[in-house]
Amino acid sequence: MFKMTNAHTRAGKGSTLNEFVIATDSAADLSAELVQELGVEVYSLSFTMDGVTRHDRPDQSELPVKTFYDRLRAGSTATTAAVNVSDFTGGLAPALEAGRDVLILSFSSALSATCQSAQVAARELQEAYPGRRIYVVDSLAASLGVGLLLWHAARLRRSGASIEDVRDWLEANKLHLCHWFTVDDLHFLKRGGRVSAATAVLGTMLSIKPVLHVDDGGRLIKVGTARGRAASLRALVDHMEETVTDPSAVFLSHGDCEEDALQVAEDVKRRFGTEHVYINTVGPVIGAHTGPGVVALFFLGRQR
Repeated sequence: MFKMTNAHTRAGKGSTLNEFVIATDSAADLSAELVQELGVEVYSLSFTMDGVTRHDRPDQSELPVKTFYDRLRAGSTATTAAVNVSDFTGGLAPALEAGRDVLILSFSSALSATCQSAQVAARELQEAYPGRRIYVVDSLAASLGVGLLLWHAARLRRSGASIEDVRDWLEANKLHLCHWFTVDDLHFLKRGGRVSAATAVLGTMLSIKPVLHVDDGGRLIKVGTARGRAASLRALVDHMEETVTDPSAVFLSHGDCEEDALQVAEDVKRRFGTEHVYINTVGPVIGAHTGPGVVALFFLGRQR
């Protein structure tokens, strides 16, 4: 099993000293089970709700995600904070000391300072361990978009790829990582400045749902609307149909609305013959800005 440290989740027994470490942060929305399966380390962003600051952990040990969304529905709000530089340096130093190299895949630099923290930590660690290789890749992605990239990275590492091979694959393919998502409550996007107050009120009255994606700069962009929840969920798979190149691995995340995510998964399987769609919840860090009811679809395509 994996063990928890103060700021991050360390992978379990699959690691050996001749392997390099793949690290990420909790905005990747990985479950504790997938963390262990992939053999990655996860560094926690934090969130503050009702005056209490907690770490966003894959095992939900500090606050169950269901409780988080229930509190949002009841009127609570949450603020979020990036991973600290010291969390990265303190967590990764033992692996470097043991002779292992490190590859960090971070949350989009356009959405969080976590990538900057990782880059600063990498420079500090490089000075302390000049013989080691330490790389940071800005995913320009969010939620299980980062998770899907990690899934591919872990498979490459298991196949014997070098740390440079995996880094180069991530850099070459990250802008082929497509994010399409919709939200059920426009007021959370209004709080984050993604839609105007008037749009939120009118959209709620008319049951107009936004369809959004993450662009090449790693930013959240509204690209369309759909009338009603069913149409907005269908639109996600319609966009996939336009650009998908590899339907074999598809990830879905949701804001405490598993039935809707399962509906999208079935649509994906029906249209593309995808055998397995990995589904997990959107954690508190991203969920604080998207609210309950978000559904996000991730796949590799020709372009974002």
